[in-house]
Amino acid sequence: MMFMKAIDLHCDTITRIDGTPENSLFQNHLQIDLQKMKESGTILQNFAIYLDKATTPNLYDSCHHYIDLYERELKKNREHIAPVLSYQDYLTNQEHGKLSSLLTMEEGAPLEGRIDYLEEFYQRGVRMLTLTWNYQNELGYPNSLFVEEKSGLLSTYQKGLTPVGIDIIQRMNQLGMIIDVSHGSDQLVNDVLTYTDRPFVASHSNAREVTYHSRNLPDDLIKAISERGGIIGLNYCENFLRKPNDTQPLVHAIACHAKHLKQVGGIECIALGSDFDGIPVNEELKDIRSITKIAQALSQAGFSTTEIEKIFYQNVERLYKELL
Repeated sequence: MMFMKAIDLHCDTITRIDGTPENSLFQNHLQIDLQKMKESGTILQNFAIYLDKATTPNLYDSCHHYIDLYERELKKNREHIAPVLSYQDYLTNQEHGKLSSLLTMEEGAPLEGRIDYLEEFYQRGVRMLTLTWNYQNELGYPNSLFVEEKSGLLSTYQKGLTPVGIDIIQRMNQLGMIIDVSHGSDQLVNDVLTYTDRPFVASHSNAREVTYHSRNLPDDLIKAISERGGIIGLNYCENFLRKPNDTQPLVHAIACHAKHLKQVGGIECIALGSDFDGIPVNEELKDIRSITKIAQALSQAGFSTTEIEKIFYQNVERLYKELL
């Protein structure tokens, strides 16, 4: 198995732990903890505060609750891991032999459309925001609203960012908070391209041409994100990687999506975005330690070691250096 450094753009682990010794960031029965990160070679994990609007009464307060939990876990484990608020923090952590964590939010609804809330979460350490999850919010619209149940086809009519959403993303650019368009409608991605001029990410999305799913990106948006200098994190969710009756190994499906992203957008736009602890467990990729299998599959698919290193961590490093 190939082993190398890695950066993962997205996981939901923080909202799955409770901070007890049996279920902490240091060690748990989930797909990511600090022990597993070390064994996998992962040097930086993006930890998302994931919130479901349908089941969360107060999104603003709940987001602060999980940030509190995140901060407590980092404090308890400060010998092992430290937060990244800037690119220099990332370099310093490596110099000190520490893992790095970058705090993100997966759902723009806790902002309630308010710039001051955005700035507040930035001050608390949030450095990336997924603008929508699977529901419409004050900032814009997700792709899931536009899937016609009978045909499975995307509607030709879509809504993107709201006027407030445009204000939010422009302020994000000023602050140095990374825009994440995963879950967003195609029109939302186009609106981000129109109203901003800096790179952004799709932290956990794949290629729609390879597997037709609303959560995957069409070729025109892959190309546009890449031309902007942005990156796309390969999502390990089986539904986004292969068709229901497809029996090819999951890691081979990941390699197929990577090959397509390379063909359309170039090697510089590809990264890892597992969505671990937010997707069903697949025994092929049981937890973060399984990423060595992905490196091997990419090698077998014809990617060079240099290209795999770009996918695994160098492309994200470049983006962080520019934006943080």
